[in-house]
Amino acid sequence: MVPIYALLSVVAVSVISLVGAVLLPLNEKRLKTFLIYFLSFSAGALLGDVFIHLLPEVVEVEGFTQSVSVNILIGILATFVIEKIIHWKHHQSHSGHMHKHPVTTMTLFGDGVHNFIDGLVIGASYFVSIPAGIATTFAVILHEIPQEMGNFGVLIHGGYTRSRALWFNFLSSLTAVAGTITVLALGSTSSSTIMALTSFAAGNFIYIAASDLIPELHKEVGFKKTVLQFVTMLMGIGVMFGLLLLD
Repeated sequence: MVPIYALLSVVAVSVISLVGAVLLPLNEKRLKTFLIYFLSFSAGALLGDVFIHLLPEVVEVEGFTQSVSVNILIGILATFVIEKIIHWKHHQSHSGHMHKHPVTTMTLFGDGVHNFIDGLVIGASYFVSIPAGIATTFAVILHEIPQEMGNFGVLIHGGYTRSRALWFNFLSSLTAVAGTITVLALGSTSSSTIMALTSFAAGNFIYIAASDLIPELHKEVGFKKTVLQFVTMLMGIGVMFGLLLLD
């Protein structure tokens, strides 16, 4: 059942990422108002998945060893490097050293690598447990939608038509399927590999929540908005607790 659950989940992630891209040009002003609370909910869900599902499962199997800590750090550093490449692409485009077409190519490449890692993460989490897999899929979907909105905007800005941008964005999202298939092939023979990938996933999620999402929340400093952000973050964590009932 693990391969079926994992493949269905990663296909859902690929399709749902397109939904975010489709919605972006339809009602952009309203989406911007809503997005900040979506980001806080996503940050809570990512952190909740790490500390409620992924790390407890790894510690239960492996213990809290140095190798677990190293794999978490590798997850953080690998995500940092991927984002550096993406930020470098944006910097070069603004400075005029790159034309629009290379910018869009770099966007698709960076997104493809990131989606491949998401596929690895989803596949590994299902080998940990079905609830962990569902929780991780849910967390990936939440952080994937705003990311795909941004990528879609870059492709349109880079000269792609709407249909062409959607098509290439979808092709890029399919690398997640390749990531899950890779884990399924490895997981049948190596439980230590699955635990290493799960620790890596924890580092990946910690970085995304702490480096990408939470700093965006700090741009809104009003008391009411801050309270709403905190409440929606708690809701994201609460959903991860709720998934424990599936055990």
